[in-house]
Amino acid sequence: MEDMIEVQGPTAVSGALPVFGAKNSVLKLMAATLLAVGRSTITNVPEIHDVTVMAELLRRLGCDVSYRPAEHEVSIDVPEELGHQADYDLVRAMRASISVLGPLMARCHRAEVALPGGDAIGTRGLDMHRAGLEAMGAQLSIERGFLRASAEGGLEGATYRLGYPSVGATENLMTAATTARGVTVLENVAREPEIVDIGRMLQEMGARIEGLGTTTLTIHGVPRLSPVTHRTIADRIVAGTWAFAAAVTGGRVEIEGAEPEHLSVVLDKLRSAGCEIDTSEGRFVVQGPERPRAINVSTLPYPGFPTDLQPFVVALNAVAEGSGIITENVFEARWGFTAELERLGARVQLDGHHARVDGVPAHELSGAPVEAMDIRAGAALVIAGMAAQGVTEVSGVEHIDRGYEHFVDHLAHAGVRVQRRIARGWS
Repeated sequence: MEDMIEVQGPTAVSGALPVFGAKNSVLKLMAATLLAVGRSTITNVPEIHDVTVMAELLRRLGCDVSYRPAEHEVSIDVPEELGHQADYDLVRAMRASISVLGPLMARCHRAEVALPGGDAIGTRGLDMHRAGLEAMGAQLSIERGFLRASAEGGLEGATYRLGYPSVGATENLMTAATTARGVTVLENVAREPEIVDIGRMLQEMGARIEGLGTTTLTIHGVPRLSPVTHRTIADRIVAGTWAFAAAVTGGRVEIEGAEPEHLSVVLDKLRSAGCEIDTSEGRFVVQGPERPRAINVSTLPYPGFPTDLQPFVVALNAVAEGSGIITENVFEARWGFTAELERLGARVQLDGHHARVDGVPAHELSGAPVEAMDIRAGAALVIAGMAAQGVTEVSGVEHIDRGYEHFVDHLAHAGVRVQRRIARGWS
């Protein structure tokens, strides 16, 4: 039997909600510990399922991993001799597993990583990972579902320009270059705060990296790196989720442990929707309007509007005054959840990578059984259910567990009528 989330609407969020370490950073930080023999410790680690998956992957590579969820901490003892194969069952469950490719190439000069799975939100190819490593002297092939890479004698510094500022490719090439001979210059790289976080940890380990937060990274290879203790940056997507919960329901939320500067574009859009927002270091407060105004959003790589918050814009516009156009420029298949939102009464029209949402008063939405298809869509459906009349039952909770720590408990603590229980004969 699978779990489901039951929301009794209408119900508004009211109170303080915490933000822990960023999912999109901590998994890559864990992978980067492979670069240094010895014990590295990562703090401010969220208690989410994906951390458990990454811990198991590192164990299979030969590491001794101690994950302490209650303490929000994970320690990884990295041996002299590492395994070099990331198995399909783990990579399929979590696409972030591909982030071991760069560290394994740096340490072992070879890697076998199963082709990844992850969320069903669109194509996320490995062409730039491959081309960048090939520029550094690696030989790569795909055999029996594995990406196989090798570089006898190690990697060489090179100049490579990414065709698109891919977060995953930037991470893998940056980690691979830390111990490559000579200088590596990576152009048109991703600038997300999570990239900067990983780069800073690598610097703490002894890597020589210039240009963090800009479009060009210059990496001077060093012979070896050292283990460290590093604190993960706050999860801006979780912080944004709580902010949209207030905007959609007309509630008030104090978001603690967040970095408002990482969400400046998002907060500006929420102000346009009618929210009152007060920011200070490490926290911000969002007061939602009685009814939001529709907003237009185009998703873009950082510092643009994050694709991971796009589903929440759809949920907001569903109950807003007026109509809004959302343009998805990052993942072409991120619209699947809109059919579930329409089951609640939302009015969504799709046209390629655009969606027009015509708002209706919240009382015209009615609760219904819906299914989460990925992490953020699942959370957005719960928030839409908070605005709707009656009971909304959200299945596919395992997706939400991958990205949110105690999602239901935190919302319930903030006054939302929500509970998690066993589904009644449907999956």
